[in-house]
Amino acid sequence: MDTKKMKKELEKRLQKDNRSIHYDREKETIRFENKETGKGITVSLSSAVSKWHEEKEKAIDEVVYYVEEALGVMGTEQKISGNEKKIFPVIRSTSFPQESSDGNTFITDDHTAETRIYYALDLGNTYRLVDEELLKKEGWDQEKIREMAQFNLRSLSTEMKKDTVAGNDYYFLNTNDGYDASRILNEKFLKEMSEKIEGDMAVSVPHQDVLIICDLRNETGYDILAQMSMSFFTNGHVPITALSFIYENGELEPIFIMAKNRKK
Repeated sequence: MDTKKMKKELEKRLQKDNRSIHYDREKETIRFENKETGKGITVSLSSAVSKWHEEKEKAIDEVVYYVEEALGVMGTEQKISGNEKKIFPVIRSTSFPQESSDGNTFITDDHTAETRIYYALDLGNTYRLVDEELLKKEGWDQEKIREMAQFNLRSLSTEMKKDTVAGNDYYFLNTNDGYDASRILNEKFLKEMSEKIEGDMAVSVPHQDVLIICDLRNETGYDILAQMSMSFFTNGHVPITALSFIYENGELEPIFIMAKNRKK
């Protein structure tokens, strides 16, 4: 499987009379749009191919499902009022677009040098990122969205699975609810985890569906974390960052891990 074959397969499965398809050869992306509204969704072909090598046809099925759900939601009206319990923060890379394809600016907050906070209205099988137009239409302000999202985040499970490798402990949170990486914003949860850590506490959010917290007690632990984060980052549906963070005194500091040496 290569990007050319993936493009043909997605075109075959997602072509509809009311839908237009745009291919960007330079960026290796393919975009599916509703002809009437002009709204659409863009898929990274290289990421889809990478996922295919891991999961074969299941990877294509997931992309098709993702596109169909997203385009279906775009054809319906979404409201915040009455859905306050469905607002959550989401973590994205700082390179992630700050406005929609329609030119509407998303509501965001700064987080780290590598990550930015967006806000999502959960719609069941997918979600809509909250933008200024939606807030204005309903008379909400950003502070209200921020407070509601943080409140809802604290209601999500923080149960983790633990693995021990070479004397280092690795904790994984992977519920696949779309907000696993968002738990990095739960300050109370991070503080509670830090009290269990005996060595250095590292946190990683390589993609939106996983949060990794590590108790690193030797150099090997750092190397394992670097390899693990890169693997997750490469294979995630919504990659965030392959870098990890050291958690100290309530602050997250990005770290570069190279050849058994760690450098801030």
